[in-house]
Amino acid sequence: MSTPTRTIRNLWRVGIKGYFQQMNAGTLIGMDRFGNKYYENFEEELPLRTKWVDYKRGYFDASEIEPGWHAWLHYMADKPPTQDPLLQPRTNKWSPADHIPNPTMSRAAYKPYSTVRQDRIQSWAPVAKPREASA
Repeated sequence: MSTPTRTIRNLWRVGIKGYFQQMNAGTLIGMDRFGNKYYENFEEELPLRTKWVDYKRGYFDASEIEPGWHAWLHYMADKPPTQDPLLQPRTNKWSPADHIPNPTMSRAAYKPYSTVRQDRIQSWAPVAKPREASA
C-alpha cells in the first residue's frame, strides 16, 4: 500500500506524465519478441501496481503478450521468462509462425451469420409429393 509521502515523492521523482505512466520509475526486467518492455517496481509503486508492460506500438493489444510474460505480470509466476526456462516462448506445430493481431473493432472482426446480410437467408418452401391412392 502506498502512503501519501511515497506518492508525493514518486510524483516529484518522475513528474506528472511519468507518474501516471510509471515507465521511468521501475526496473526494466526484459523484452519480448514483439519489442514490448516489462517493468517492475516494489519501492515506489502505486497500490497493487508493481509490474507493468510498455507496449512498443501506440495501441494496447493484449494479444501481443506472450504466455510466459502474462503469467509473470499476473503474479502466477515469481520469476520472469528471462530467468525461468518453463516460461520461455516456444513454437508448436499447430501455432502460426507470425503473430495474428486481435481483429476486434476492425473490418476483420468476426460477425455472426445473421448480422452479415439479410438477403442470404431464404424461407424454405417444402415440396411434398402427392399421395397415391391406396387400393
